[in-house]
Amino acid sequence: MTPLREAIEGCSVLVTVGAGGVGKTTIAAALGLRAAMEGKGSLVCTIDPARRLANALGLSELGNAEARISESTLAAAGLAARAPMHAMMLDMKRTWDELIERRAPPDKRERILNNRFYVALSTALAGSQEYIAMEKLCELRLHRDYPLVVLDTPPTAHAVDFLDAPNRILDFLDNEAAKWLLTPALAAGKFGLKLFNLGGSYIAKTISRFTGTETLQQLAEFMLSLSTMNEGFRERAHETRALLEADTTGFVLVTSALPERLDEAVTFHTMLVQNKMRVVAVVVNRTHAPVPAEAWAACARLPAGALRTKLEQTLKENEHLAKVDALGVQRLAAGCPGTPLVQVPRFELDVHDLSSLWATSNYLWG
Repeated sequence: MTPLREAIEGCSVLVTVGAGGVGKTTIAAALGLRAAMEGKGSLVCTIDPARRLANALGLSELGNAEARISESTLAAAGLAARAPMHAMMLDMKRTWDELIERRAPPDKRERILNNRFYVALSTALAGSQEYIAMEKLCELRLHRDYPLVVLDTPPTAHAVDFLDAPNRILDFLDNEAAKWLLTPALAAGKFGLKLFNLGGSYIAKTISRFTGTETLQQLAEFMLSLSTMNEGFRERAHETRALLEADTTGFVLVTSALPERLDEAVTFHTMLVQNKMRVVAVVVNRTHAPVPAEAWAACARLPAGALRTKLEQTLKENEHLAKVDALGVQRLAAGCPGTPLVQVPRFELDVHDLSSLWATSNYLWG
């Protein structure tokens, strides 16, 4: 049995990881489609801002709620799924808001949601997107009944960013030193910071000179309001970690064979293994195939001239790219020992609809 077929049949969670621009969204959608076609209901959750997944699945748009791919949409592509397929695009801000609405004490919810530091956390803070993606995955796995959830993770240039981002957010939310520092700001009231020179924290007074009294007040309110949720954050972090390390969770590392992608892919693989994450396959996407002998023979039959010269040049360029990709695959095999490599060729046209997703899934399925 091929590695991704085994993963689709045996896993309840598949997580596609890798750098940006290597086709993670396409691979995630193809895995979800293949699962549904083979009789295993699936949900594909993406964080792709380009909304390519919606277009590929024949949907006008995706939102923060699951949408089923209709039978008529599949039929238009000549497909008949044996199980339902759903898709959604994670709305980072909305998911954070839902998290606060579920977990924050009723008397603190509005204060947190309207705080400017919370807005920064839920939209732009480094690591926030990765954290909320893991939060959503845990919610979908624990509170929904999809046989397979495929998570398309945010583009990450460095493996450590993806793996450590949730911990960085938890460290920020649970920073006792910051709360100790900012407590006087909250106790003083919005305008009471002017009295800090009568006994408040010297560091807080210094900060207020650069940030302004109101800014420091909002930061203090934010940190102290969230402190009531720290235990819940920690519990969910443990649940998420256990989910990622479970035998029924598989990671699919997506990369290309380009030389500039190889080192980061090997590093990503090493860190996943060191963190006890099960890598079920490395997908080498958009590889160039060697030029077939028939193409060379057809070129040789052309009369000498500009057309033949141009065609020979094109075939030589493709042959060179195929050799570069083959060397890249060899390097990946050596750098990711024990993990199967699955190659998906470069198609003539971009993968933009269900038919091309199905074609992609054939290479994944084997």
